Amino acid sequence: MVKNAVEIHDLHVVRGGRTVLEHLGVSIGGGVTGLLGPSGCGKSTLMRCLVGVQQVEAGSVTVFGEDAGSPGLRARVGYVTQAASVYDDLSVDENLRFFARVLGVGREHVDRVVDAVDLGDHRGQVVGRLSGGQRSRASLAVALLGEPDLLVLDEPTVGLDPVLREDLWALFHRLAERGAAVFVSSHVMDEAERCDRLLLMREGRIIADGTPGEIKEKAGAETVEGAFLAIVRRDAA
Repeated sequence: MVKNAVEIHDLHVVRGGRTVLEHLGVSIGGGVTGLLGPSGCGKSTLMRCLVGVQQVEAGSVTVFGEDAGSPGLRARVGYVTQAASVYDDLSVDENLRFFARVLGVGREHVDRVVDAVDLGDHRGQVVGRLSGGQRSRASLAVALLGEPDLLVLDEPTVGLDPVLREDLWALFHRLAERGAAVFVSSHVMDEAERCDRLLLMREGRIIADGTPGEIKEKAGAETVEGAFLAIVRRDAA
């Protein structure tokens, strides 16, 4: 597994005069690390910092020892935003062949990622005519080109049916087992149990860090959602 893929030190982000991330410090290693918290807590902003597209007020983010967003990281980091990051007027196959040329990888990578996200029956279809779940999988396929060492996935399972969500989480773990560090956000608390490590986030702060079992045990709760609520209440007391 990848060790110390990401190092975040004293990260502080202000947008529109409002603090979005408050002096965060955390390391992200191998396996599947989940970032869970309610909408608007700063998850997407943190992920944007990891890929180097977010302006920061203070602090640093390094990925594999380089500053986030450095040119040398382009082939090592795969990023999936909440909005589909593919061209709607191109087919799945055309999108993947285009991005493969950008990355300088061969046709075999296109075939591999199409199979990985189970879009073989749709590779000739125009993306704009696909369902929301299929478009999300097309974006994920693009992120998997070149076999990145770090995958940053911003709520990749939103709006997907339970069977597809199950399949994608199994894929995330297969990628982690092959050596990638997978960092995935969600606001759905029942997805917490699928993570090797869990970061609970609220109002720009990490309020808990550990395995799902450790977090539940420390909070004296039976579910991660119960643990989250117990931690929030303790903070407010």
